[in-house]
Amino acid sequence: MPSDVASAAGQLRGFAINTPPAGFNPEKDLPLGFLDFYLPLHRQLTARQQELIGKRKLALDASLAGQKPNHLPPSAATKDGWKIEMPDWCADQRNQMTGPLDDGELTVKMLNSGAPAVMVDLEDSMANFWSNLETGLANCLSALRGTLSYFDRKRNTQMAIKPSKTVIWVRVRGLHLSQKGIVPGKPEELTSASLYDLCRIAHHVSATELKHPLSIYIPKSESAEEALWWNDAFKAVAKFKGWAPDYIKCMALVEAHPMAYQMEEFIYNLRDHCLGLDLGRWDYMASLIHFNLTDPEWVLPDRNTIPHDVKFFQNLRELMPELCHKRGIHAIGGMTALFPDREDPELNARALSVLAQDKKNEATAGMDGAWTGHPDQNQIAVDQFPNPNQISFRRLNNPRYPELRPVPHGVGAKTVNGTRAAIRTVIRYRNGVLNGRGASLLDGYMEDLATDRIYRNMIKQRMMFSDKVPVVDDAGKPVLHTAELITRLFDEELDKLLKNPPRPAKEPGTPETFTKARQIAEAMILSGEFDPI
Repeated sequence: MPSDVASAAGQLRGFAINTPPAGFNPEKDLPLGFLDFYLPLHRQLTARQQELIGKRKLALDASLAGQKPNHLPPSAATKDGWKIEMPDWCADQRNQMTGPLDDGELTVKMLNSGAPAVMVDLEDSMANFWSNLETGLANCLSALRGTLSYFDRKRNTQMAIKPSKTVIWVRVRGLHLSQKGIVPGKPEELTSASLYDLCRIAHHVSATELKHPLSIYIPKSESAEEALWWNDAFKAVAKFKGWAPDYIKCMALVEAHPMAYQMEEFIYNLRDHCLGLDLGRWDYMASLIHFNLTDPEWVLPDRNTIPHDVKFFQNLRELMPELCHKRGIHAIGGMTALFPDREDPELNARALSVLAQDKKNEATAGMDGAWTGHPDQNQIAVDQFPNPNQISFRRLNNPRYPELRPVPHGVGAKTVNGTRAAIRTVIRYRNGVLNGRGASLLDGYMEDLATDRIYRNMIKQRMMFSDKVPVVDDAGKPVLHTAELITRLFDEELDKLLKNPPRPAKEPGTPETFTKARQIAEAMILSGEFDPI
């Protein structure tokens, strides 16, 4: 277990600010010349990043007090006839395969999968520890240059990235995250994790060695104002590198409930760089629960009983392509959580069938592509979307200001078994984090920070409204979700995991890390630790 991971295991908080190990000296241990590049940008942009984090807290507090997010009034962003020109290299985004950058083998396999695009991730699918980050950054630079490889034991050969037109997107850490240990002489001073990741990548690459402009995936945005921060960051980096002001391109995830109401304004503020928006559905669901945490009508059913076309998703899924296509850019769908498994033919067939149905629904809604995370999913996903895109698609009489918070009445089931499954998943996910994994394939579902947030929010909300919203047992009898019940379910699920542990090759862990994971996960729920800030 890496030392920074072991340190996290020693406390009962789920989120900690990424910090280099003891003895780290930024002037000696960071790449030569990096601080000369980075520190002026840090002084220019980190204070604004911290202010934006504060504004997020105010927006959340307002929503929990009853003043929920809503559409902004008309402005130049929504009324004027501005357009963005889509470059040829980015025309086909029918599938963006995604995975953690600290896994070099998976990164090579994704880039060799034939997918039109690959989004390599430094954020949610990676554990936010220094050792993972450093590995991810090194792999990122090698991937961008086409030199990353791994040793394939089955073939007894070194496997390299094959030349292709695959577009590489890099998801840096979100604006909500800070980084310590970078400012010389001030190890506790915070800096923006987004800015740090962006600069570590840009500092090392030149435009001549990239097959297309440096392309960044922006996660976790919550307002159009935040796009102005990214616009300034991209332009400042480009100026230092001697690139054109609009050289860096981006796509942005819509993962927060307030962001859904400000998509067109966000694109407008990043119009020199933005080539698409992506509906990050699982983080969006977590945010939707969080911003409605005090509303009993938003106690959601068991996650896997919520249909893919539930109205709070579908209304957003139809609005996003309308706004994106109006401005000439891509609308990208989300990840299908159920993953194929070649060792389980029944699960494999079901997963690929669900994938085809899900992606067909996204294409019908007007999306230009989707996310997947497994090479076997690529062709099925690609086949559901028009080639190369459907940016010309506009839905007649589509409402510009639809209801984005339709209460999910009559959807799914609220059961104790669902609560139990959620508890089992958050223990196993957190155990993965303690063992250096940011995403884990659990019982056929890919679980990362987004689904962990869904489950923790869901459990907390069931506890808050147990006397108003029935959650039933196998006999249909309501069961009060008290703190005592949740503790008992945590104890029982941990006991099952310890008596029948998962295969270490697929899900590494020890009795100590599973026990610590159980303690951290319950503490996060009881203390309301829902946002990784």
